[in-house]
Amino acid sequence: MDDSSLIWDDGALVTIDQRGLPHEVRELRLGTVDEVIEAIQTLAIRGAPAIGIAGAFGVVIATAARTVGGVVDEAGALADADRIADARPTAVNLAWAVRRVRGKIVQGADAVLAETLDMLAEDGRVNRAAATHAADLVQRLCQDRPLRVLTHCNTGRLATSAFGTAIGAMRVLAERGAIENVLVDETRPLLQGARLTAWELAEAGIPHRLTIDSAAAWAMATGQVDCVLVGADRVTANGDVANKIGTYAVALAAKHHGIPFIVVAPESTRDPNTATGRDIVVEERAAAEVTGFGGVATAPAGTEAFNPAFDVTPADLVTAVVTELGVVHGTALATSGHAAADPLPGKAIADLSRQLYQRGWMPGTAGNISVRTGDTAVITGSGLSKGELTEHDMVTVRVADSAPVATQRRKPSAETTIHTAAYRATTAQAVVHIHPPYATALATRAGAPGELTMLRITDYELIKGLGSKDPAAIDIPVFPNWPEVPRIGADIERYLLEHPDAPPVLCVAGHGITTWGENLAQARDRAECLEALCELIARTGRRQPFARATSPSRLE
Repeated sequence: MDDSSLIWDDGALVTIDQRGLPHEVRELRLGTVDEVIEAIQTLAIRGAPAIGIAGAFGVVIATAARTVGGVVDEAGALADADRIADARPTAVNLAWAVRRVRGKIVQGADAVLAETLDMLAEDGRVNRAAATHAADLVQRLCQDRPLRVLTHCNTGRLATSAFGTAIGAMRVLAERGAIENVLVDETRPLLQGARLTAWELAEAGIPHRLTIDSAAAWAMATGQVDCVLVGADRVTANGDVANKIGTYAVALAAKHHGIPFIVVAPESTRDPNTATGRDIVVEERAAAEVTGFGGVATAPAGTEAFNPAFDVTPADLVTAVVTELGVVHGTALATSGHAAADPLPGKAIADLSRQLYQRGWMPGTAGNISVRTGDTAVITGSGLSKGELTEHDMVTVRVADSAPVATQRRKPSAETTIHTAAYRATTAQAVVHIHPPYATALATRAGAPGELTMLRITDYELIKGLGSKDPAAIDIPVFPNWPEVPRIGADIERYLLEHPDAPPVLCVAGHGITTWGENLAQARDRAECLEALCELIARTGRRQPFARATSPSRLE
């Protein structure tokens, strides 16, 4: 199956005309700005990510049309770009995508096209990453059985450029054999669920049933829904979610019945400049969409209509908003057999980084913090001052191999392999790697070149705070500081696998300390306890025994 829904071909945007589905799969070729705008406004192209990328291609067309003799009429092209951005007001992706390529107009159509093609490639990778995070979360939240999923509107490759968001998550779950059936809301008044989602699920071979929107609550009440997966057109700073009309009602029903309600969307759908859902302009569409369908009137002539295209679901009804970075908003995320996931890993990491920077434990760009998000982890970006980090300076990496899940704004911290080693070898859900002065100095004195040594601390009450099984003594491994950080990570993973009862703290000689726990707070508390213990030792002049734990050959 070809995932591509948006193709650039010889100066024109080629896509599927979604108005003809499911009965007619017809190609739509758009070669002018007005054609792109009309396609977006008439829902020939729809879905927040899809209209964003289509809008960017529209700017390519505008720039080419406004270029004469190699000179761009920048003012005219910018005016066209503004018209494209205003084609639909609620979905933030359209304005985001147009804004991203506007700066390239002065360089010419080829530069705008290159940026747009980069965006197109990113969208497919981003969708797969978000879908995988969402699938992981669903399987943590729901019982271990084939799942009955309910979805509203359309969130597949037609609504994006490839793979899909919420439908992408269903595709991942189906590949894992974890889908029993998908219940598809028809999504009135334009039936995106009946016309598009049912078509895409059939195309993907995923079992599904179609239902009317007003049957969703009853399906939940009668035990036919395990979780809800939907997309989003905009997510505000506080986590309110704008999506196709009817989503709010589904969320209310899911909340009442205790069913996870999960929103899957790219980071570009998040709008930090809009504080809450009350600030969103909700598009209202023509009365004819409600008073009739398919050219056939279903209401008396002259009947007035209320036809909002979207509604806003308050954040407290949303179990989780999942993007390519993992879970970025949500209420309680208690899992069966797992520690609760941090609902805002990027923000929580940035907040803690600034706190530890102010204490002098993450000086300059040193140190890094991460939170596990299923098979991935969100970690601080490389080479950045920890006193200035924001939630947008994080990188999502795979726990299995430490590699970034997609092309991202930042590179992961150099010590990523230390974090992923802890995740692979333990049940850690958060890791803190920092450079507090007393612990770093004591560990450095305890270390030996090329050898694993032990720092033994005894007879302090604070030992209890380090998770030691012996409240009176603790042996903390001190690893050699190899120039190649992945080698340090390999040593740590090997040691932890061989010593499953090891405490959740370790040191690297001359390279700081690492602690972990069920959440960021616990990992931070353990780091504070270790630093306090080392300060006590330093201030009292008490000597602690250092012991070599293994020969150099064991670490080489």
